[in-house]
Amino acid sequence: MTRYVVGVDFGTLSGRAVVVRVADGAEVGTAVHEYRHGAVERTLPATGEALPPHWALQMPSDWVDVLRHAVPKALEGLDATQVVGIATDFTACTFLPVLADGTPLGDLLPDRPHAYPKLWKHHAAQRQADRINRLAEERGEAWLARYGGKLSAEWQLAKALQVLEEDPEVYARADRFIEAADWIVWQLTGVETRNACTAGYKGAYQDGGYPSRDYFEALHPGFGTFVDKVDGPLSPLGGLAGRLTAEAADWTGLPEGIAVAVGNVDAHVTAPAAQAVDAGQLVAIMGTSTCHVMNGATLADVPGMCGVVADGIVPGLYGYEAGQSGVGDIFGWFATFASAEHDQLTAAAAAQRPGQHGLVALDWHNGNRSVLVDHHLSGVIVGQTLATRPEDQYRALIEATAYGTRTIVETLEQAGVPVTEFIAAGGLLKNTFLMQVYSDVLRRPISVIDSEQGPALGSAIHAAVAAGEYSDVRAAAAAMGKVKRAVYTPDEAAADVYDRLYAEYQQLHEYFGRPQGNQVLHRLRELREEVAR
Repeated sequence: MTRYVVGVDFGTLSGRAVVVRVADGAEVGTAVHEYRHGAVERTLPATGEALPPHWALQMPSDWVDVLRHAVPKALEGLDATQVVGIATDFTACTFLPVLADGTPLGDLLPDRPHAYPKLWKHHAAQRQADRINRLAEERGEAWLARYGGKLSAEWQLAKALQVLEEDPEVYARADRFIEAADWIVWQLTGVETRNACTAGYKGAYQDGGYPSRDYFEALHPGFGTFVDKVDGPLSPLGGLAGRLTAEAADWTGLPEGIAVAVGNVDAHVTAPAAQAVDAGQLVAIMGTSTCHVMNGATLADVPGMCGVVADGIVPGLYGYEAGQSGVGDIFGWFATFASAEHDQLTAAAAAQRPGQHGLVALDWHNGNRSVLVDHHLSGVIVGQTLATRPEDQYRALIEATAYGTRTIVETLEQAGVPVTEFIAAGGLLKNTFLMQVYSDVLRRPISVIDSEQGPALGSAIHAAVAAGEYSDVRAAAAAMGKVKRAVYTPDEAAADVYDRLYAEYQQLHEYFGRPQGNQVLHRLRELREEVAR
């Protein structure tokens, strides 16, 4: 019997399901379901209450709707009895408070914003993150170096501390805090599990444990209980989390009792989908944001990394993660701002020569995830004149995101973690002009994943392992993963110009981004928030 597995990728605005043949990774069915509430950034749906600046929430019912709609749609025309496993991946850190049975607190306290899941791009906990980092540095906490010296405001600790400080009743009512990646597996199996990936990268779990209760209490009295709300056995990636319940089988149209894999993160699960399971292969998952993940043979402290975790991507290697909080989101914002279509702007920008527009931009419109780890930063464009056109700015913004990626690659290599291959995945692959700019800026060939559903394919690979179809993730990736090598190669003349522009970017990066530089971006943000209050 031909056997299939299902991968479900929960993104920022939608969820997508793909049905994959176990033998060779062929994608035989796919469907997308848009979240009814999208990303909740302006008003709370239950009350219409305006949310403060930099908030981003989601609704768990939207995630369940993906199981109800996208999975059955992807299965149309196929024999569901041939499906042997299902796996899921999620944006992260997307983090929610729940009762002991998994009930989201937002279901019980619909008028309390802190009761809802905080989406990965919720950036309102930067002040908490600053205190977390400052105290950890003062105390010499060893785990801090694994995160490049700074924990992000996007990660679990800052978000949970914000809940405690701004709505202590919600914090007290929460029996557990859990990543959405694990919550959705809970709904599929009826069993709470915790995956090693999100615990390590988003929860500061290192060397067998979380930061100490003493450290948490020093941050805020009562925060020591956070350990009780997240602790528990961690499950390996590709492991069996449990079996599909009758209720979840009814939602999805899948057979009750099939294997459900341990949860995972959208970026990290994409690496095996792109056959990037060896040391040195960096995968950039390029969409609304970009996440850079790669395996390394050795442990190194890399400034400004989102984290380095043993076995964080595949067993036996150290998984490194970095990222840019705004990429596709920046282009989308500008296209709306300019009242223009992406295709129109891209075509006009592509008609230019490198350096022709006379601009350099900083790609911080959604803060900086790596290597500065500061979500209070904001975007900058230098060099505008009365002759500057929309396509000039659009091209400068594309180039800025490429400079941000080059900064991450160079930081890894300077720390002793060599990047031997750059592989691109995600929705931005459709923009061939953008991909060529990245190759020119990086001065590297760029390989590309040969799938439009990289995370969902990666989840399907993990489902095959959990179902016992392959011995491990490496073996499954070799059979089911898809990649095209060196699709883009650098144009040397363009690369020479970009070297000069990148030098200017680096000066602006240090001037506006470092504490010893000009703090004008922080002062402007503080003024904005003061006026908003």
